[in-house]
Amino acid sequence: MRRRRKNEVTPEGALDPTTGEGAAPVDPTAAPDHRAHGPWDSSERSVEGDTDRIDLGGLLVKGDPSLEVRLQVDEASQQVIAVMLVAQDGAMELRPFAAPRNEDMWADLRPRLAADAARRGGTATEVEGPFGPALQLVLSTTDEQGAGVTQRSAVWGVAGPRWLLRVTAFGRPAQRFDEDGSLERALREVVVVRGTGPMPPGDALPLRLPPTARRAPDQGADQASDRDPGPSPS
Repeated sequence: MRRRRKNEVTPEGALDPTTGEGAAPVDPTAAPDHRAHGPWDSSERSVEGDTDRIDLGGLLVKGDPSLEVRLQVDEASQQVIAVMLVAQDGAMELRPFAAPRNEDMWADLRPRLAADAARRGGTATEVEGPFGPALQLVLSTTDEQGAGVTQRSAVWGVAGPRWLLRVTAFGRPAQRFDEDGSLERALREVVVVRGTGPMPPGDALPLRLPPTARRAPDQGADQASDRDPGPSPS
């Protein structure tokens, strides 16, 4: 019979050469940290003195000469309800919402988005995205000339401390997430300012229009109100 030597460890743990003791085993069921490289909570990233940041209230966006930042304004209320990052190869719509502290609001929202896509004659497929479970949407719409076109988008839910950032990607990022892409880099640099006050889950975090921003009419105002993070982007 073979005896185990003093410093031999079982496969569950690795040997610490400084102590001769086995390290704690890695939990294979532990959830990955999808925000390890951003987007950030305001408590996680200091922006003091960062003159490249565009202060939009609930979101701080890092300026990039290759991107255009547009704000979607609800024509009825004149309130800013979304931020659009636009590049040559696509765009991303950002909408921040208050969320419960210990509940997965994104898990509850995905079926609503899928049902709304089906109601509008489209499809919604759940896939694994860069921030966990995501939706790939295919909708029929019309272009500026009135011709019928197929619009493909991806919807990601980024969960932070008491907030949810709903990101809708169009163009190339909707099909292929590239960490080196200008839109993806800008998304990773976004800072969400939740604030410390109480807010009902689902309330939009206040966004504001800086003097240099361009107004863009909200194309999805008839589907989603300021208070509701769903159902579906246009």
